[in-house]
Amino acid sequence: MIIFRYLSQQILQVTVIVSLILLAVGLISRFIQYLGQAVSGELASDVLLLLMFYRLPDFLVVIVPLAFLLSILLVYGRMNEDNEIVVLVNSGVGEARLLSFTFLISLIVVVFMGIVSLSLAPWGVRNVEEIRLNQEQLTELDLMVAGQFQAFGEGTRATYTEDITLEEGIGRRLENVFVALSQSTVQDDSDQGGVVRAAPRVILAQVARPFIDDQTGARLMRMENVLQYDGEPGMADFSMAQFDVYSVLLPEPTAIEPSLEEGSVKTFMLIGANSTVYQAELQWRVSVMLIVPILTLIAVPLSRVQPRQGRYSRLIPAVMLYASYFFLLQFTRDGVADGSLSSTIGLWSVHLLFGMIGVALYSFRNFDPSRLQRISIGSSR
Repeated sequence: MIIFRYLSQQILQVTVIVSLILLAVGLISRFIQYLGQAVSGELASDVLLLLMFYRLPDFLVVIVPLAFLLSILLVYGRMNEDNEIVVLVNSGVGEARLLSFTFLISLIVVVFMGIVSLSLAPWGVRNVEEIRLNQEQLTELDLMVAGQFQAFGEGTRATYTEDITLEEGIGRRLENVFVALSQSTVQDDSDQGGVVRAAPRVILAQVARPFIDDQTGARLMRMENVLQYDGEPGMADFSMAQFDVYSVLLPEPTAIEPSLEEGSVKTFMLIGANSTVYQAELQWRVSVMLIVPILTLIAVPLSRVQPRQGRYSRLIPAVMLYASYFFLLQFTRDGVADGSLSSTIGLWSVHLLFGMIGVALYSFRNFDPSRLQRISIGSSR
């Protein structure tokens, strides 16, 4: 029991540390991607942290098994280098018992991955999908950020506002607004209204608010104390106009029918489903748990290193092996989903393949390639 506590403490501590490092790298990369979408006006800045939080389980599905694999290699590699494994073997703890201890430790990770894969990951996908649908319904006024130039309408409009405040019952109030229109539809409220084509046009307004036309239901950016400049850049024939009230027509939100992705479906709804897509998704969620003990079977014999190799010599092969494992799981998942691969075989064939690799590594764990060289030299003499 003392040995098990020692091993579990060492392996789980390293697993947590490696997971946090890999998680930080992944989250920073994704945050930069979301930040770029927010700057370009595709996302509201106030949902960035929520998106990162809901995407966290998806990162854990990939990161934690890899971190557990690396932790076994690092811990047992250090113990080999410090001759701790030799001490354990001489005290009666053979390699088979060491493997059984590691399997027991892996069960802790399996339970954690089960919670993440079967419950937290679908919950996160559902919330991300809900945020995405809400973002599609936002106007440009909702997406504007104070102090930043932003492009909308596939680059036909550039906007800037100095400050944004919230007015009760009205919504956002934009102050000192700049709008540049290359070719856009504009509704003029200064005279009789109506829709005109203006290109190019620069509009400066003291205040802008959202406004919905009661008759047409059109969504407008209603501006006050407006200066308007029309003309081609580089030409001298610019015209200037001043208005007390001026409105710019905003595009209608994209009509999106809510679609239930397989990744967002609750696990109990996948059980017994006839859809191949749902069967592939269920096998994937179970595979996230099965991958942990199979990686354990591979990692324990792989952690044995020769004295001159060093504890880090097996890390790159282990990462490549994990990448191959994960790629094959995703490949067979797509095959089951589109019906090109039988769900009976499914992802289980990949686990069987890598389980056999683990058994082979464990069976030949004491094999030394240098023996073949010595034998061949001896026979030649």
